[in-house]
Amino acid sequence: MLVNSEDFEGFMKIIISRFDKLDKSIERLLNRKDALNGDELLDNQDMCQLLGVTKRTLQRYRQKGILTFYTLDNRKPYYLKSEIPEFLIANRRKNKKE
Repeated sequence: MLVNSEDFEGFMKIIISRFDKLDKSIERLLNRKDALNGDELLDNQDMCQLLGVTKRTLQRYRQKGILTFYTLDNRKPYYLKSEIPEFLIANRRKNKKE
């Protein structure tokens, strides 16, 4: 089956436009952060790096009720990014009192 050049160019434009759509979708997925109600979720590793503490320290904070956390389907703890400043301010006050 022979295809004339106009049909071939038309098919190529369709294919390229679909690749462009896929590229945009993939980029959007890669740039997406996990979020809860529009607020970014951080996992243990993120929190450890941000606060400069170990995973065990985070666990201790959770057990004492000092640090608010949320669990999703896989029971992994997550923290809302917007709640971190409040946690830091509250902890700073406690440390200064001691």
